[in-house]
Amino acid sequence: MDDLKQLFENNRRWVATMTRAYPGFFENLAQQQAPRFLWIGCADSRVPANEIVGLLPGELFVHRNVSNVVAVDDPNCLTVIQYAVDVLKVEHIIVCGHFGCGGIQATLEDRRLGLSDMWLAHVREVKDKHQQQLEKLGSVQRFDRLCELNVIEQVINVSRSTIVRDAWAREQKLTLHGFIYAVSNGLLRDLEISISRPEQAVQQYNLAIKNLAPA
Repeated sequence: MDDLKQLFENNRRWVATMTRAYPGFFENLAQQQAPRFLWIGCADSRVPANEIVGLLPGELFVHRNVSNVVAVDDPNCLTVIQYAVDVLKVEHIIVCGHFGCGGIQATLEDRRLGLSDMWLAHVREVKDKHQQQLEKLGSVQRFDRLCELNVIEQVINVSRSTIVRDAWAREQKLTLHGFIYAVSNGLLRDLEISISRPEQAVQQYNLAIKNLAPA
């Protein structure tokens, strides 16, 4: 129970700090949320979405799951995308992976994790698709590369969703991006895949794959 008590004490200190820095912040926040960004990231506790991009509550709409997967049969993720695009009218969807991802590592090592194995089948598809490239790399490089490739593939999955396609068809301003985060130094890197129209997807995908560090 002492651990839970600490959480409440931390919360009170955080509220006091925010109130001093931004008078009226919570009153204004309670009125609406109008984020410009949807962040689809990993559930890893070391990758706090708002903090690493320096945005306040209300400025970033967030969905997180193991290994930042966007699956066409996942109603949870798709519902978040639909709400963000159709209701909140976000202008950017960012898929952000990170180096050292446990789900990616388990996939590379063919380790069984239980129920998670079903979810990580999506990552295995990425690994199998790029197996030839991955086999040329050493173990550390292979791990990092699959983290990057997984982000790029998930951005493409977002671009194929009817939610995003419909938004583009009605000329709604919406761009998709892929980022990678390094837990070891706290820095983000743009994987140079940016899609604002459906006809850009293939070209941007090919460029992003090409721009990855050579084997």
